Amino acid sequence: MDAFDYVVVGGGSAGCVAAAELSEDPRARVLLLEMGARAEDHPETLRADGYKDAFANDALVAERFSVVDPRWGDRRLFMGSGRGIGGSGAINAMVYTRGSALDYDEWPRGWRWPDVTPDFAAIEARLRPRPRPPTEFTEACLDAAQAAGFRRSDALNDGDLGGVLGYEPMNYEENDRRNSYVGFLRPAMARDNLVVVTGARVHRLVLGERGVTAVRFEEGGALREVAVRREVLMCAGALETPRVLMLSGIGASERLRRAGLPALVEAPRVGENLHDHPNVCVFFRGGREVDCAHPQLYGFHRANTESALPPGMSDTCYVFYPARSSLREAMIRILPGLVLPEPLYETGTLPKMIRSGVGLAFRSAQLREQVKRVYGIVVILGKPKSRGRIELATDDPRAPARIDPGYFAEPDDLDTMVAGVARARRIAAAPALSAWGNRELFPGPLGKDRPALERWIKQNVMTTYHYAGTCAMGEDRESVADARLAVRGVPGLRVADASAIPVTPVSALNAPSMLVGYRAARFAREAHAS
Repeated sequence: MDAFDYVVVGGGSAGCVAAAELSEDPRARVLLLEMGARAEDHPETLRADGYKDAFANDALVAERFSVVDPRWGDRRLFMGSGRGIGGSGAINAMVYTRGSALDYDEWPRGWRWPDVTPDFAAIEARLRPRPRPPTEFTEACLDAAQAAGFRRSDALNDGDLGGVLGYEPMNYEENDRRNSYVGFLRPAMARDNLVVVTGARVHRLVLGERGVTAVRFEEGGALREVAVRREVLMCAGALETPRVLMLSGIGASERLRRAGLPALVEAPRVGENLHDHPNVCVFFRGGREVDCAHPQLYGFHRANTESALPPGMSDTCYVFYPARSSLREAMIRILPGLVLPEPLYETGTLPKMIRSGVGLAFRSAQLREQVKRVYGIVVILGKPKSRGRIELATDDPRAPARIDPGYFAEPDDLDTMVAGVARARRIAAAPALSAWGNRELFPGPLGKDRPALERWIKQNVMTTYHYAGTCAMGEDRESVADARLAVRGVPGLRVADASAIPVTPVSALNAPSMLVGYRAARFAREAHAS
């Protein structure tokens, strides 16, 4: 454990891919450091139907909260992510979407749609994503969406996401989840040159004259340090990767000094450009049970006709959510943070009481029967213009960072969400869902006019857990990383997760995150081929 050629920080969707790919060279020693537990310690992360249980498991979710801001109703927002081998890819709903071909026009040269499709194909050969079978409810939703102006698509990974709705590819097989751990890392763990350490909290990267020389981390309460012979690949995610860089003295010098840290490498955009896919859910009560247990339809459309986005690019996403799939578990996870002020939440006692109360309420057969009839149309802001940031408040590596997601900093984003809710209502009003039953529960009278609907959106907006952009790559010298993901000014350091994404794709980020990890491993191998 004294020295490794490559150290991968973070065993999530990107990190599992990067570590497995790097270890294919038997001459290279690879260390993967993950803060959470092994996947086998929590079997629900390996089951296709276990995602809801995984989301409710405290051991599998890194809890974080945003700053309080009137732009989202003067409240803290839950900003969690997956923790443990597999990361968010071990607890998510298994959506596997590449994004729109137009999305990649906003990325650096070498990352355009024709450049990345072969790599996506290589990833998909391991994961084998597929849609779930149709049900009466999903077909009714498709019919209603077509009546409201969508085209049905049977190939959501073909690059055309302009005004389409279809069955989303999902990385599962029978009742098994096929995420990047299952498809990449687990088969590689028999290799002698790959070491995986769980329960490892990285404190900082050690910088020397030649760049990164070591990684300092905590394991079992003890501080350890390993030397790096070639590179560190940061795969801790868009909320944690910039945090580790700043703790290492890489960032905007003024902000680093305010946090009590030395400014070793001036990189002002570290932690900047944070963006996400905020969403609200319009809930309806049907006249009969919803007959599916997964949100398996994904739609894309242009809601804001005044937007300056390129022609054909969608700005909103639409997911049909059967409440029976995970409403109980979502409330167990999120409700305490919504209703309790921070001092009461931090006691730990009241959150446990609220979670127990939710569990007790769902023991009611009458409530469970009612929930079976409830469905939602989740309206997601797919191409946000607003940007937030991550900042350190202290030099303590255990202290949470200050997260400002930036929601609605740009007024156009709220306009787009209002138009997206109107489109969701049009879908629900179409004949197919009228026949199913479409009594609107939320916002209902709380969204009867434009001012009321804006207030409801601000008070109910939440993350879709698609954080991106905080160490963005670019061709200009001010970007944190270059187009081969190498951090400028720091030899031996590469960003290899969604923090490198300069502009978020319109769809879910699990597949693009794996793409970044996959390509980062190749770039690292090529850089040291000699």
